[in-house]
Amino acid sequence: MSLLRDARKHSNGGALHDPAHPFVALLGGAKIDGKINLIKSLLDRVDVLLVGGGMMYTFIKCTGLEVGHSIADDKYLTLCKELLERAKDGKSRLLLPVDTIVAEEIDSAAPTREVSTADIPEDWIGVDIGPRTVDLFKQEIGKARTVFWNGPMGIFEKPSFAEGTKAMARAVADATGRGATTIVGGGDSVAAINLMGLGDRFTHISTGGGASLEFMEGRVLPGVEALADVAEVKG
Repeated sequence: MSLLRDARKHSNGGALHDPAHPFVALLGGAKIDGKINLIKSLLDRVDVLLVGGGMMYTFIKCTGLEVGHSIADDKYLTLCKELLERAKDGKSRLLLPVDTIVAEEIDSAAPTREVSTADIPEDWIGVDIGPRTVDLFKQEIGKARTVFWNGPMGIFEKPSFAEGTKAMARAVADATGRGATTIVGGGDSVAAINLMGLGDRFTHISTGGGASLEFMEGRVLPGVEALADVAEVKG
């Protein structure tokens, strides 16, 4: 039952109470609203926070850049700007994509272009991170001793928009092979790595996306706390 005791001990400090550094977090997914608390929490604990997926466009838009028809939640523009400023003054770095794949519409057969995140056409939609961003993120993951990944880098269900997610899956799997602790949380991320046949190349995989995010945020999960209580009684 020692692992349950550890889980309870860690529940006030996140799933990684004392991670090996450099600690890199890779966050993606379509919407920012479900992960904003996690971003705020991780900025106090990671060395590098890499942001991709649909939520990257809210961060890009908050800097005054055009994002076209890409997903962007205007409710979080001010908060995203504050987080970018906080990262400048803190110990953690928050890195945004430097390029993106855009399409005329969300269709695998639609025309696509690779553009700088400063040059997104106003009538196009962002669908994936670009190759320069893949290289940038791979460099950071390559130096990490702990990696936490939650959320795809693009609309990976569409084959034409899945390259960024695939590249990150390979990069995190390679980090495991070099001895890093790698944690993947969330159904979409797990689906992506399973599609690639990489499911056995990570230290820990959790399909419970919401629960894993709350755990990483440092919230006490009732089930974990109850099991830990039982462990103490029996222990």
